[in-house]
Amino acid sequence: MNPTQTGGRTRPGAGVSGSDRPRLARHVRLAFCRTRQRRILLHPETVVVLNDSGADILELCDGRRTVAEIVAELGARYQAVPDDEVRQFLTRLVARRCVELADG
Repeated sequence: MNPTQTGGRTRPGAGVSGSDRPRLARHVRLAFCRTRQRRILLHPETVVVLNDSGADILELCDGRRTVAEIVAELGARYQAVPDDEVRQFLTRLVARRCVELADG
């Protein structure tokens, strides 16, 4: 199991809960790449090209919204948003230290 970050602290657990409040890590930035015409995630020495749904999720990760609120917001925009897919996406980014979690 990978530890998840909580505001600089590590807490056990592999998953992201609905009450967690995700935000981009301090060293990570969401940007638009003109060359690729895609949104990208920038962190030291790495560029991650995002698909539209991934970028939409990360735009809502402001540290104030819970994962459940992010899923609800995306559900209002689109017809179906699988909660488990959003949480899996965020779990992978937490493991890569691109996203930090605060307890809800």
